Amino acid sequence: MAIHIAAPIGPVLYLDDIENGHMCLSALFITSKDGEPSPIRLATGDVHAVSLAHFENATVWRARFSLPADRSSEYDWNGETYRVAGDLTGDFRLAYVSCNGEEVGDMAREGSERNAMWSRLREAHRRQPFALMLHGGDQVYADEVTEGHALSADWPDTLPRDPSRAALADLGHYLRERFFARYAALYDAPELAWLAARVPSLMQWDDHDICDGWGSLRRSRTYSPVGQTLFAAARESFLLFQQAATEDDFPARFADRSGAHMGWSIHMPGLRIIAPDLRSERTRRDIMGPGGWAMMEAEAVRDLPGQTILMSSVPLLGPRLSLLEAGMMAVPRMQKYEDDLRDQWQSRAHREEWRRMLLLVRDMALKDQHNVAAISGEIHLATRAVMDIGNGLHLHQLVASGIAHRAPPKAWARALGALSWLGENPLPDHPIRVACLPGQRARYVAERNYLVLERQDSTWRAWWELEVSGATPALQL
Repeated sequence: MAIHIAAPIGPVLYLDDIENGHMCLSALFITSKDGEPSPIRLATGDVHAVSLAHFENATVWRARFSLPADRSSEYDWNGETYRVAGDLTGDFRLAYVSCNGEEVGDMAREGSERNAMWSRLREAHRRQPFALMLHGGDQVYADEVTEGHALSADWPDTLPRDPSRAALADLGHYLRERFFARYAALYDAPELAWLAARVPSLMQWDDHDICDGWGSLRRSRTYSPVGQTLFAAARESFLLFQQAATEDDFPARFADRSGAHMGWSIHMPGLRIIAPDLRSERTRRDIMGPGGWAMMEAEAVRDLPGQTILMSSVPLLGPRLSLLEAGMMAVPRMQKYEDDLRDQWQSRAHREEWRRMLLLVRDMALKDQHNVAAISGEIHLATRAVMDIGNGLHLHQLVASGIAHRAPPKAWARALGALSWLGENPLPDHPIRVACLPGQRARYVAERNYLVLERQDSTWRAWWELEVSGATPALQL
């Protein structure tokens, strides 16, 4: 799957941190192997990119620079001026997307169909700019990268018994190149490329950025030599293409400098965004390990008035999936879907961990007397839920999924809607209610979609852009 880079891909902007009233940004470029991107031009001078990684036919570069965080600004690159709506102190808008692809045949899809919702988001930015773009998981669908190599062709069903070091090194190179090809194709798509050059991104990964069900698969798979080679290639690609970072150079917003847990948080006036990593430490029994919980507990005791947005790649609130999980395990033909349900906070395997997370979120809200919004993807539907925290406060769960993944059958949305009537209250004094999207009669909407979050006069509201139905009325958070 070699890819030819005829012209530089980029810039792709990432928000590294906010410091002293400035956005610390990284711009990612992909060039031919011997190419080099032109410098970024600022009023203060030129910024030259440094190479981060080399591939068979390409080199990945990064340029770091700062722009004001209290007003709009611009930068020039390659003869073009890029306007950045960087005012994070007053009224501004955020876009949230997830599930940018499909499990099978994504690289062969026709571009205008695949990227129709990206095109709509681009037009929305032209009308009223977004300050940041949040990507909540499955930014790339890598499920097919294992195909075509002798060691991984039947992953995860069949694994070689004792692969040699040379064979594993060859597999690592093979996977690394195939991950690269997918990311390069995504960032070369004109709809996303236009946005990514003007709206700084913040990203957190989920399973398809590695492989379907990573961490919920059997330990014999994930901890096998092939499994660990796959994870290493996916992790390097995640750092390069979703963080513009390398193993020894994490952005300042990362909580764990060792990288065992790649969660991060951003703090700005009146807003905190927290994105725990729900994959790196995941096992069949645990969603997060020591690094993830240390980060969440540190955030829970911070004094941060305003709004908290928690990016949980899998929904934090939802229907009683433990019943569905038990039923599917009783039917042999359905057991292949076990990892999909094991992925969820609501899985029987994660019940106590789910309660622990909900208690932390409750304590955050009560401490600073503000609502919390959990934004999620993963399920390829649009939906929302609410947990009553007490003292008039609520945890709002907003699910927007997916930006490119085509919607599942409407019958699946109706089945989840029926299941949601049973209710699920893991904290007895804090009932959870799955609710309809504003203006919609169903609790789950089977349309491609993205989410807009907006602050006006210190008040937050959100709405969904649905592919067929259009924009929903706004929901106050």
